Amino acid sequence: MPDPVAVNSMFSRIAGRYDLANRLLSGGVDLWWRHCLVNRVRASRPRRVLDLATGSGDVAFTLARSLPAETEITGMDFCQPMLDQATAKQKNTDARAAKISFRQGDGLNLPCADACFDTVTISFGLRNMADRDRALREMRRVLAPGGHVHVLEFSQPQSWFAPIYYFYTRRILPTIAGWVTGDRAAYAYLNATIAAYPDHEAMSEELLRAGFREVRVTRMTLGIVALHVGVA
Repeated sequence: MPDPVAVNSMFSRIAGRYDLANRLLSGGVDLWWRHCLVNRVRASRPRRVLDLATGSGDVAFTLARSLPAETEITGMDFCQPMLDQATAKQKNTDARAAKISFRQGDGLNLPCADACFDTVTISFGLRNMADRDRALREMRRVLAPGGHVHVLEFSQPQSWFAPIYYFYTRRILPTIAGWVTGDRAAYAYLNATIAAYPDHEAMSEELLRAGFREVRVTRMTLGIVALHVGVA
């Protein structure tokens, strides 16, 4: 499992170029993945939302613009430099996004009361948790009964596409990321976490073991990303 100290240090180093790197490395498709997540969240009409591992706040900002103005949205991350990027972006946003509460917090020990959110979202952050089961159980703990968890994460591609995908992630992606962020090693690490992450079926089983029910999965972009939704 990932080392929390190393992960925090890595994201601190790349925080300033994180958004640009995401756009370039995904060809902009990451915007579509987040759009699909937000559409699923909107369908459940939550009043209180936690965006965990919020990073620079992309999902939190999209949620704020897509959900009713009275929805309470908290963006939480354990890496302060990433939160600094989110709050800097918040200064140049509309009134809805300005109401997001950004807080520092550890996904393995959330500084939140039991059953205090209707929805928890986490996008491309679960694979960086030192203990996935503990992180999922913490999400379950802070969700009110009947609340929803939405996990958007890299997954394992369809078999015919796997050689192409892994050639890109292992040989090309770290090089491009190194040019953009100046930290090739960080993206070599991220590639390793993608390869080690469970496929969509195994991830569904992990959610069930953590206490979620009615787990459903939507695979996107030839399986390289999966959106899991579960009910507390």
